[in-house]
Amino acid sequence: MRRVSLTVNGTGHELDVEPRELLAYVLRERLGMTGTNVGCDTSSCGSCTVLVNGESVKSCTMLGVQADGMEITTIEGLAVNGELHRLQQAFHDHHALQCGFCTPGMVLAAASLIEHGEATSKAAIREGLEGNLCRCTGYHNIVEAVAEVAGVTS
Repeated sequence: MRRVSLTVNGTGHELDVEPRELLAYVLRERLGMTGTNVGCDTSSCGSCTVLVNGESVKSCTMLGVQADGMEITTIEGLAVNGELHRLQQAFHDHHALQCGFCTPGMVLAAASLIEHGEATSKAAIREGLEGNLCRCTGYHNIVEAVAEVAGVTS
C-alpha cells in the first residue's frame, strides 16, 4: 500500500492505495465518484475520462499512485450549487445523450477541448472527441452541444 494525497472536485483526500489500483477504481470505489464509468478497461471507449490537473485523462489508464498530489475533476465536480455546468446544460438542450453511459467522459473531454482552445470548428470537435465512443447518438448532437458552448458555428 502507498499513501496518496488527491484533490477531487476541490476536496482533499488522503488514502492508502495498492500500487496497481487504477485511478478509475480509486475514484469509483474508494471515493464514491460513480459518474466515472468504466466501459472497457482498455482505454478504447473514454467513458472513464476525468480531468487531471486540467488535462483530459482516461482514468482506466492511470494508476491511483500516479495521481498523488494532483487535482482531479470528475463529472460530479462540474455542477456548482446544483446548477449544471454549461456543457452539461448544452448536452441536455441538444439531446446529446441517450443511455448516458458515455456522457460523463464525453462532457469532461469536451471541457478540456474548450479550455485548451482546441474546439475551433465542428471538425476539430469531432477529431478531439474521437477517443470517446458513444454507441447511441451518432455524435451529431454531441458536436452541436460542444460547438454551442465553444461558440463555433461551422
